[in-house]
Amino acid sequence: MMRRSFGVFVGAVVLVATAAAAWAQAALTPAQPEEVGLSSQRLEKIGLVFKQEIEQGKLPGAVVMIARKGRVAYHEAFGFQDKAKEQPMRKDSIFRIYSMTKPLASVAAMTLVEDGKIQLTDPVSKWLPEFRNLQVSVPASDALGQPSYRLVAADRGPTVQDLFRHTSGLAYGEITANPLVKAAYTKARLFKPDFDYNATDLTPEEEVQAIAAAPLAYQPGTTWEYSMAVDVLGRVVEKASGKRLGEFMDERLFKPLNMVDSGFSVPADKMGRLAEALPNDPATGTPNRLIDVAQPPKNDSAGAGGVSTASDYLRFAEMMLEGGKLDNVRIVSRTTVALMASDHLGPQVRRSVTPGEQLMGVPGYTFGLGFMVRQEPGLAGVPGSQGEFMWAGYAGDVLLDRSERAARRGPHDAGAGTKPRLLPQGAEAARLSGDRRLTALKSVGAGLFFIPGAPHRSVAANSSCSTCSCRSAIRCRPSSKLRRTYPRRVRCSSAR
Repeated sequence: MMRRSFGVFVGAVVLVATAAAAWAQAALTPAQPEEVGLSSQRLEKIGLVFKQEIEQGKLPGAVVMIARKGRVAYHEAFGFQDKAKEQPMRKDSIFRIYSMTKPLASVAAMTLVEDGKIQLTDPVSKWLPEFRNLQVSVPASDALGQPSYRLVAADRGPTVQDLFRHTSGLAYGEITANPLVKAAYTKARLFKPDFDYNATDLTPEEEVQAIAAAPLAYQPGTTWEYSMAVDVLGRVVEKASGKRLGEFMDERLFKPLNMVDSGFSVPADKMGRLAEALPNDPATGTPNRLIDVAQPPKNDSAGAGGVSTASDYLRFAEMMLEGGKLDNVRIVSRTTVALMASDHLGPQVRRSVTPGEQLMGVPGYTFGLGFMVRQEPGLAGVPGSQGEFMWAGYAGDVLLDRSERAARRGPHDAGAGTKPRLLPQGAEAARLSGDRRLTALKSVGAGLFFIPGAPHRSVAANSSCSTCSCRSAIRCRPSSKLRRTYPRRVRCSSAR
């Protein structure tokens, strides 16, 4: 059987959650660590690591949840919810989850696929007519042979599947190095150089018109590049359902899963629970600007606009771990979860930067429907399982590995005297914690991290490839999704 896991990054404070298969009782009820095969002594090491990070000024605070066998064995809050106001962190603090909204929105969209209202092969223009007759910005040379760009007609329009798997030709202004695309996104306020990943001040109609008017960075279906595609997917969901995205997700996801604090804004009576990042990035000194969630946004951003709590998101993760069902409430079918966690790129889709390189600087990953998928046990230089599926956001991580259910009854349980195994994402967590290993965390099913006020790195196109001048090599740039340094120039995928 193919092993699978699920994960994502985003930014807020620090949140960690792990989960494994639910047993007969209701999901996520409290348990003593030893009742579910964990070690109280080892779990204490997690708090020590985060307390040190907080004392050193790297993090404002943390909420940590760990569950195994469907029961919560560890739930603690550390540090500050708002350090500037000296407000202590609460276990029910609410976080801006940024790109951790993408998995939620992708699953919500798949409920419409199951309903037969949306087909993966639908052209986006079926739902959003503005996406007809698109143009593509492609590399060219001027009369002097200097590199430039020109506009050509799109060979075909993007499909709904392209939106899920980031092959639509869309981009993020924060990441793309295509000058015509970046200029168009900047002019339309889709990209703000001083405020990353915030287009919630546009109405849905303004957002659709702006994205469709900008040139594509690639021909649809030809190249994987992380983008605003899931924002567009959210607009498709609204057209197909006839409801605002937040209303639809509340009806089909949040209420059925009892995710009582999740949505796209924070009600006035809950604002006292909103977690805030440090005022400035500890590594660069750059001010941290976060989306205003005190009022409903002009558009519900499926790509970066959500809010949630540790407890809420753990319920979503447990549902995915259980194949689309939690507490006898089915959200999607097992076959839909399997489809989302399968390779949807294949050999025909070019990766100037692979999903694994984008997030962690390692090869070995492809992309499914809303999630990055690990293709084999080896190759990637981080622990993990073949078939795990995950994605990252502005400053956090969620990981869920169904393959590790087998460990719950075997010799790898994290009991006293056993050799600890890190979560599949444990190596990245260790890097975020100054290379100190969270030895209490075993591969028990899922992991979730929200980290605010920390430096990030992004992969973007360089001026040219060191081998073939195709302009698709990667370079390092600040203020985005990664926290490690990449080489300034590397060979592109076509030159490897």
